[in-house]
This record gives sequence, structure tokens and C-alpha cells, in this order.
Amino acid sequence: MDTTPHPLAVVTGGSSGIGLELARQCADHGFDLVIAADERRVQWAADELRRGGAGVIAVAVDLAAPEGVEALHAAIRGAGRPVDALLLNAGTGTGGAFVDVDLADDLRVVDLNVRANVHLAKLVVPAMVERGSGRVLLTSSIAADIPGAYQSTYNASKAFIQSFALALRAELEGSGVTVTALMPGPTDTPFFSRAPGMEDTRIADGPKDDPVDVAADGFAAMMAGDERAVSSSLLTKVQHMGSRLLPDTLKAELNRIMAAPGSGDS
Repeated sequence: MDTTPHPLAVVTGGSSGIGLELARQCADHGFDLVIAADERRVQWAADELRRGGAGVIAVAVDLAAPEGVEALHAAIRGAGRPVDALLLNAGTGTGGAFVDVDLADDLRVVDLNVRANVHLAKLVVPAMVERGSGRVLLTSSIAADIPGAYQSTYNASKAFIQSFALALRAELEGSGVTVTALMPGPTDTPFFSRAPGMEDTRIADGPKDDPVDVAADGFAAMMAGDERAVSSSLLTKVQHMGSRLLPDTLKAELNRIMAAPGSGDS
């Protein structure tokens, strides 16, 4: 009987969408898991993952609050094992004109998409570096390169994550720890229905990638130590390339058209 402990992966936002599929990728490739989300569904997700043979610790916690990040880290320490892979995927969005969006909604985007990822990385990554081994995946977006008219806080948060991932990768070169940015386009997840002001937009009504494919690309890139994975469809890859070539004023106008409240009814 093989008693060798499996490597341990931590996945945030692991109860649905891309996060759940990333957790499935980890489980299918021999990882045990700590998964976190701010809903009871995380327990259901853990049960699903256990059916495949993975050991899973489920943590229902709101990572938008600093105490939530600390509680997750306490659960990770409680596992009594080093973290081999850290997949920072939890995120949220908000849509609408900046002057009309509630301050609480904008600050929640900043707290969950930016602060929580920095906080948890600060708690976990130094031990990886000390051990000389580890993999980090941060879920950004192809929106990171686009001035987000009607999604100003969301796009800015994803730009932060892309920059943070690339900078951390450069700092950790040669340490044995790799950092990869996952850059999905619109994906068929509960994201749009949960993001205030984004459900009735052209982006929400448009074509979307399968989270299974996005997660498979992200996991493979993380394991290979790649810089980033733009995933998953040809349309997403073309949009990403275009966003890096077009002038910012044009990108902002295109985003305004696609993200304007009510544009999905047009």
C-alpha cells in the first residue's frame, strides 16, 4: 500500500466555475486539496472531489475580509503539510458607471480580487521559497489589458493581478517557485449573474468559453511553469492579441459598448 502523501493544492473560489474545475484538475492529477469559497456549496464541491479519491478540506470563508484570509491560512496550517500549489482564483466583479456603482460594491472587488490575493500569497509563498519548491497560479483576465469603461474597478483589479503575477515571477526566478497568470476571456460560469450590473450586458450575452477547458489550460501552464495561459478559445486568444495592439482609447470605447448596462438587450 502506497502511504506517500499526495502533494497539497490550495484553490480559492473553488466551489464553482473556473475554481471548481481547477480543483478537479488538481484532484485528477494526484493532489489533495484545501478549497475555499464564501458559500455553503463549497461543502458540496468537496464531496464531489472526494469521490475521485482526493483528500479535501473545505473552508467556507469570505476572503474579502482580512480575517477570512487568516482563517483560511489557519486551515492550511492545520493540514500539517506544505503547500505545493497555490491557485488564487477567487474574484468578483461589478458593472455600471463608476459614479453610479455603490462604493461597497467597488471596494468588495478591490478587497477580493486584489487585497485577498496579495494577503494569502504573503502568507503562503515565503514558505515555498524557503523550501525551494512550489507553483502559483493567479487568475487574471484578458480584461487586464483593456481600460474597462463601465467595468472600471473590475478591469483594473485584473490588471493588478497580471502585473503582480509577472513581477512575482521575475523576483522568484531560480528559487524553485514558479508563478503563472491565467488569462481567461468570458467564461460560462455564475460570474455574470453574481456581479452587480453585469448580467444585462453584451459581454454577458456573448459567446463564452467552457470553464473545463480554461481550467485544463491553466493547470497545464502552472505545472509547466509557463508565464501565462490565454484560454481557451481562438476568439479569446484573438481578443487578447488585439487588446495588446489597439490604442487604449479605442479599447475603452469597445469595452463601453460591450459592458454598458442594458446593452445585452440591444
